Amino acid sequence: MYARSTTFLARVSSIDEGIAHIRDEVLPALTAIDGFIGLSLLVDRNSGRCIATSAWQSEEAMRSSENQVEPVRDRAAAIFGGGPQVERWEIAVLHRDHRSRDGACVRATWMQVEPAQADRGIDMFKMGTLPAIEDLEGFCSASLMVDRSSGRCVSSVTYDTMESMERNREAAGAVRRAGTEEASAEVLDVGEFELALAHLRVPEMA
Repeated sequence: MYARSTTFLARVSSIDEGIAHIRDEVLPALTAIDGFIGLSLLVDRNSGRCIATSAWQSEEAMRSSENQVEPVRDRAAAIFGGGPQVERWEIAVLHRDHRSRDGACVRATWMQVEPAQADRGIDMFKMGTLPAIEDLEGFCSASLMVDRSSGRCVSSVTYDTMESMERNREAAGAVRRAGTEEASAEVLDVGEFELALAHLRVPEMA
């Protein structure tokens, strides 16, 4: 499975309009494209950073959809009020304890590993980090996406509520430090987001 993420640095005043546009216009448009299997939208109302991620059955499906997706993305960028930054990923791990509910939130961690160590990093996430994350308060699901050519990775962990994510912040930090040290990974950024839309049909991959 593969994914394309698009980050918008939105005007804060435009976020609700952007969420509605992604839900009512972008999702139906993508659903009509062969190989599309879901969409999520993360929102940080403080910074304006919004991340829409579409999932695809194969790398070929993701690549062949580019021409159809581009005008849809440009229209969304105009509504959010920020130019899009696009990244493409392999979905290496996806594990759900249960499906997300209203009020769910996501903590995302961007990391860098040596490209030749990508498989080792994936294994470390599966064997060490994921079991520890599952024990955190409010755990709902977790994923790891990788760009093997650059060595960039991003893990996304969904929690039931913002309150549970806030309470487990210190424990999650300890898990992150242990996992990145084991995998010889550098943490590039950590963000906490509202899960504004969750329409992913990606199967279990853990």
